[in-house]
Amino acid sequence: MNFVRSRVTIGNLMGQWRRQITHAQSRRNMCSKPQETKAEPKPAAPAHAPRVGFKIPGYRPSEMDKKILLWSGRFKTADQIPELVSFEMIDAARNKMRVKACYVMMAATIGACLVMAFLGKQAAGRHESLTGQNMEKKVRWTEELQKEREAAAAMSAKAQ
Repeated sequence: MNFVRSRVTIGNLMGQWRRQITHAQSRRNMCSKPQETKAEPKPAAPAHAPRVGFKIPGYRPSEMDKKILLWSGRFKTADQIPELVSFEMIDAARNKMRVKACYVMMAATIGACLVMAFLGKQAAGRHESLTGQNMEKKVRWTEELQKEREAAAAMSAKAQ
């Protein structure tokens, strides 16, 4: 029985080894696609103007869309905005406003950084630092804790 088991095990190992070799060889081939023959060229499309595939005819802008169209400079007044506007126009106006909002946020970030640098230099001139503030806070906490312990000890002494 052990002889049969060992032969089966050796057969399995040989099969795995053979699969690994054939799999490795198949990966080394350059191209396994069959060669395609050239088909005859298709006749040219008619020379008339190409049609647009699918286009939404119009979009009724909301109040926010109207404000975006005004802020982006598409129209001068709200009265000039037509009842139906193409989606592409609203999308372009939204993108323009998105870019303007990014510019405003960048400017605000740079301004806040400059203000913080200025305030930090002023605090350094007054010899203030976060380390000093933390040390003072810890000293104050330990004093308060000491006072609470003394008050608790006095209360327990009175109770006795």
